[in-house]
Amino acid sequence: MKITAALSGHGGEAPRLVQLDQEAPRAGEMRIRLVATGICHTDLHEHPGRHSPQPIVLGHEGAGVVEELGEGVSGFAVGDHVVLSGSSCGKCPSCLAGRPTYCDLAMPLCFGGKRLDGSTALCGDEGAIHSHFFGQSSFASHAIVPQRTAVKMPKDLPLEMLGPLGCGVVTGAGGVIEALKVGFGDSIAVLGTGAVGLSAVMAAKLVGARRIVAVDLSDERLELARAFGATDTLRGDEPDLAARLRAITGRGMDFTFNTTNAVAIHRLALEVLAMNGTAGFVAAPLGGFDPGMFGMLAGGKQLRGVLGGDANPQTFLPLLADYWQQGRLPFDRMITFYPFAEIDRAFADAHAGTVIKPVLLMENAA
Repeated sequence: MKITAALSGHGGEAPRLVQLDQEAPRAGEMRIRLVATGICHTDLHEHPGRHSPQPIVLGHEGAGVVEELGEGVSGFAVGDHVVLSGSSCGKCPSCLAGRPTYCDLAMPLCFGGKRLDGSTALCGDEGAIHSHFFGQSSFASHAIVPQRTAVKMPKDLPLEMLGPLGCGVVTGAGGVIEALKVGFGDSIAVLGTGAVGLSAVMAAKLVGARRIVAVDLSDERLELARAFGATDTLRGDEPDLAARLRAITGRGMDFTFNTTNAVAIHRLALEVLAMNGTAGFVAAPLGGFDPGMFGMLAGGKQLRGVLGGDANPQTFLPLLADYWQQGRLPFDRMITFYPFAEIDRAFADAHAGTVIKPVLLMENAA
């Protein structure tokens, strides 16, 4: 069938809208009519072609309605509302342990731009177009997704709000709850208050952390962090930042959660830890980074990489949706909506940092 999609791989600052042919879902797949999809920094980074082949349809925070089932799909019906998350094999030790973000095949499934057999679901005037980005390629009116990528949601929830649950929100909230296991009375410094960092702040409040410190260069975002539960805010360019962070508790932080790729902030995240503290990070430092192994040894400190919040989307995303309904995870306050046709404006605003979580509305996209 013909679909409208935003294609990367022809230069420019943003994907451009094109008409593509999309094949029917194969065994174990479904066709999803997208209602909305968030834009994540991974999409911004992949648009120029960092890891994935091109031309490709990106997008990996989709929410929509099941339109067609492939052979063998169970547990879903046409008309179901779903949020889409990352792709995984379902068979490796990580998947079987409920940690699909660490699937043995995560890289080819999420960044390979095709199925494992080498096929793609999309075709254009120039031939095959890469698809299945994070099992989705949701910058489109419709997506062909593996069953494991979809998480069923109650039909009374507004789908246009739910796409960011699949990546940005689950990475921040899951990072605090599932990966770091921040507990009641703990202290945490969240470094960077974009969508992931602010989701971490909300989750830290949810679990009862005693001191939640947000660090950023934007006063507006720090103000929002306070509204979401930060007990303290500090600008990232303040003098003696490490000393000020340690002084908040008198001994340093039990946890830090770093959402930036700045080498200086990676160093800071370790430096401000209390004894036996853990520094979680979701982005690798851009440049040389010496974590100071003796200091980690002497202080019993840990440096912990976090992908997808360590969470199992099938069980954790419905939980986050419940928290949102209860008013305890107000991630909707981070969202700015754009018509799909204005994806170039959404990309520009995301690059400029003038919005926190841009979400594309796909109405009349097909």
